[in-house]
Amino acid sequence: MWREFSYWLLQYRRTWRGTIVISVANPLLFLLGIGAGLGHLVDRHAPTEIAGVSYLAFFAPGMLAAAAMQTGFIEGSFRVAQSAGFNGSYRAATTTPLGPTQIMGGHLTFVAFRLATSAAAFVVVMVGFGATGGWRAVGALAGALLTGLAFAGPAAAWAVSVRQGRQINTVFRFVIMPMYLFSGTFFAVTQLPHWLRPVAYVLPLYHGAELCRTLSLGTATLAGTAVHTGVLLALLVAGIATARVTYRRRLHP
Repeated sequence: MWREFSYWLLQYRRTWRGTIVISVANPLLFLLGIGAGLGHLVDRHAPTEIAGVSYLAFFAPGMLAAAAMQTGFIEGSFRVAQSAGFNGSYRAATTTPLGPTQIMGGHLTFVAFRLATSAAAFVVVMVGFGATGGWRAVGALAGALLTGLAFAGPAAAWAVSVRQGRQINTVFRFVIMPMYLFSGTFFAVTQLPHWLRPVAYVLPLYHGAELCRTLSLGTATLAGTAVHTGVLLALLVAGIATARVTYRRRLHP
């Protein structure tokens, strides 16, 4: 497994500068444009809609969770499908003593590394804007890592069997992106119509956003944290368990 992780890490050494720029520039622009810019209007006209905190403090951890979701899905789907293709790196790895489970484990370990580094960059920007700080920032980082892995595991289990890239694009466009709007990222779920709220409550990103937000604001409760963490862990475990099967079927038919 560690040899597979080393392979991905070696590749990343050639491209890390570009990803670091994105990891810092994206949260900077989001927090500056939406959190601080639009947030100024929200704070003036509707402070009670976001539990009495500034819109920046409300928005930042939700966006952190959404960014982790996107990174986890992209790394766990597009990269996996490409690697499992005819000329992909998985095919070369199967000629070595590495088994499908080790290949899967090494790649997901690298995805966890990517999630941790990109989320850390986001949290640093949050701290710079005064949206969080201290141990609350560490808690938000842990919540973002778990959120990203909860999407990466199931994505990898599915994508390793995908043979046409447009299928992944379809899921990204019609499943992943709409979650931004209905999971409490930009506004509280309580502002949704009553009939739509139960849908939001079962979305994985809702649990990721709430976990990151409550940890970031210092309002987390034991029961709430247990529920959000349990849902995300269940998705991760189910994804890994399924990936063990799908990787074996695809790489050792």
